[in-house]
Formats: sequence, structure tokens, C-alpha cells
Amino acid sequence: MRIQRFIRETGYCSRREAERLIAAERVRINEETANKNSFVTQGDVVLIDRKEIKQNEDPAIYIALNKPVGITCTAAEHIKGNIIEFVNHPYRVFPVGRLDKASEGLILLTNDGDIVNKILRAEHHHEKEYVVTVDKPFSDAFLEGMSKGVQLPNVKTNPCRVFRVNDVTFRIILTQGLNRQIRRMCRAFGYTVTKLERIRIMNVKLGGLEKGKWRDLTAEELKTLHMQVENS
Repeated sequence: MRIQRFIRETGYCSRREAERLIAAERVRINEETANKNSFVTQGDVVLIDRKEIKQNEDPAIYIALNKPVGITCTAAEHIKGNIIEFVNHPYRVFPVGRLDKASEGLILLTNDGDIVNKILRAEHHHEKEYVVTVDKPFSDAFLEGMSKGVQLPNVKTNPCRVFRVNDVTFRIILTQGLNRQIRRMCRAFGYTVTKLERIRIMNVKLGGLEKGKWRDLTAEELKTLHMQVENS
């Protein structure tokens, strides 16, 4: 971009004032005196009165989306129905973990790579809560078996908490993030999931957020979220 625009976008001063600074030869790009036709490219060092100025970094973004069925949790823009295109946020964000295409509910998106890594590390045992409907009524033995951990090919799931909602629906709280874990656990007992909705990630709840809509996390949610990942 042109040097005048660069200076303005750093918040240092207005474009008009930037032009005056340039005319006074007080602006340098990589130690060379700038002029009104100078351009700034990535990696250039811009100095005013020999002090470096930098572009404003994007603000930290933390949002909660109520993902509808059919949206793919990927940042790959070539994939049709990807979550980044669906959210269409003005800043670049990416999903924290995944929620398979056939599932719906809460997913977090952010541009904070540090918190993503901390949330996703399996050893941190962060809770995620789901409401699950299966294709036929289940017994209390099914709930008990799910809660004790389920033997899947090559892995046994960790113990978890499971609560009955009605004859075909239950709530489950996991601290694992295996691929399609709940669907595979149910299948091991002969059930097929017909609806899967995530309603909570750690302290962040889906609440009344309309399907397909997103919101910024509140200050209180962010404070608690950061405390939980730092103390894990």
C-alpha cells in the first residue's frame, strides 16, 4: 500500500499529516527516505523521526457459533460449505476443534492460536457437553455402559457423565475429542445417532443463540475461559 495509507492505518496520524511528514523527509522505509509515491510491502520497516511504527494487529476475536447441519468445520476455502465462508467474519478466524458435518450446535472460532492449542490438548480434559438422540429407546444399562468407557477399534474411550433426557435422548459430557466419538460409542451398543447437538464447551454455553448465528464471547466468558486453560 502507499506510504500515506500505511501511516494512517497505524493510527499514528491522519493521511494529510502523513503527507506533511513525508514532504518534510521525516519518513523512511528501510532506511531510505520516503516520497509521496513510495509503497510499503510486507516486511518493510517504516520509521518516523527514526522511530519504527507498525500496522495495527487484528484485535483478538473470540466468537460462538450455533453451527447448523451441513457446514464443514474447516478453514480450507476450496471446500464448499466451509465454516469460514459461512461465518463471513470481517477478521480471519478459524474453528477450535471440529463438529462433524452432520452435527449441530456450539463451536468456537478465534484468531488466537495459543488458546486453541490449550483447549485442544487432550491431557487438559476440558469438558464438552452434547444432547444426543438415537434411533430407538435405550435402557439404563446403555447409559451405564457409555459412562464407563466404550471399547472402540484400537482405543477405549475415557469414562464420562451421561444423563437420560427421555427414552431416546441423553446428555453426555466428554473430556475427549476423538473423531466422531459419540456416534462410534452409540454404534458399539447397536444405536444410530439421529441428532447430535453440542450445547457447551467448558464454560461457554449455547443458550438461546439462534441456529446459524454467531456472537462475541462476553467479557466474563473470556475471563473464565482464560483462567481454565491457564490452570489446566
